Amino acid sequence: MKPKHLITYAVFSLLLTLPLGLFIRADGQRSTPKPSATNYRLSGPYTHKNLTVFLIHGKDQTTKTFLTLQEALAQKKVKVYETKDVNELAIRNLSNQDIYVQSGDIVRGGDQDRMISTDFIVPPHSGRMPIAAFCVESGRWSKRGNEEAAVFSSSDNSVATKELKLAAKSENSQEAVWQNVSVAQEKLSRNVGGTVNALVSETSLELSIENSKVKGTSAAYINSLSGILRNKSDVIGYVFAINGKVNSADVYASRALFAKLWPKLLKASAVEAIAELNQQTDGAKPVASETVESFLADSEKPKAAAKDVTPRVRMVTREDDKNAFFETQDRDQKDAWVHRNYIKKQ
Repeated sequence: MKPKHLITYAVFSLLLTLPLGLFIRADGQRSTPKPSATNYRLSGPYTHKNLTVFLIHGKDQTTKTFLTLQEALAQKKVKVYETKDVNELAIRNLSNQDIYVQSGDIVRGGDQDRMISTDFIVPPHSGRMPIAAFCVESGRWSKRGNEEAAVFSSSDNSVATKELKLAAKSENSQEAVWQNVSVAQEKLSRNVGGTVNALVSETSLELSIENSKVKGTSAAYINSLSGILRNKSDVIGYVFAINGKVNSADVYASRALFAKLWPKLLKASAVEAIAELNQQTDGAKPVASETVESFLADSEKPKAAAKDVTPRVRMVTREDDKNAFFETQDRDQKDAWVHRNYIKKQ
């Protein structure tokens, strides 16, 4: 055998003896490449009172389209069922389109209002599928007024406050969710000048968000900021700060999906800003774009932990004591990401 061939043979033999784990992860999943905030461009800031928004610009990562849960329920293209299990509902897609369900989406009705606990994609004509949830209305366990108890009627709101989001997504704690619902209601009541707890169900976060004083106060934020996407064709997400401190960010794989979700996201941010309104502070402190960029980059640094939500949806989490990062991946699209959520913990 020639020397050149001997070298090739030796290298090949050595590779065969190396542990397979060097090439394939022990859990059988692909390695997770790190996201990169350097692919984003910021514009702004856009400010109303104590809420500051930076828009995130970037290229669409997909041409795939989704119905949102809010759209699908309004169009009667999806059913969300009460199961008598506090932390699990069932969902069925009646349409021929994918439905994107986002963690934090509140579904109204059933035996008690719930929030969806993790991002979820419901395929066309799915049949009945389980979906994880948390209760955001402690105490009630029966039909409310004229609402149906067997199904949920709408999803017009999502949870406000990063503490509530972290209780669900990081702590995975029903007790922490209930505690933070109560804290949010107390803060809102203090800052709108009257109780936001509904007589028909004092613990319902959904009904507190729909309280007339909360809606009236949040309308000023929404009216001031809702139009900032206009004539911007490459906006795929946003970062917001409250009282001069960076709070959270949401980024999507396409402008189309972000644009659909923007009104709901902005409303939740406005409600959180009201809850944190400091009456002694005249307006918002300035937030530098460099601070926002550092937050995004730092959130992406911790080691990734991956979990299959369904055979189709994979959740990648990166978390340390300062930040939490959640990336929703679509395995039908070669693990392409659909949503990235960044939360400032401290």
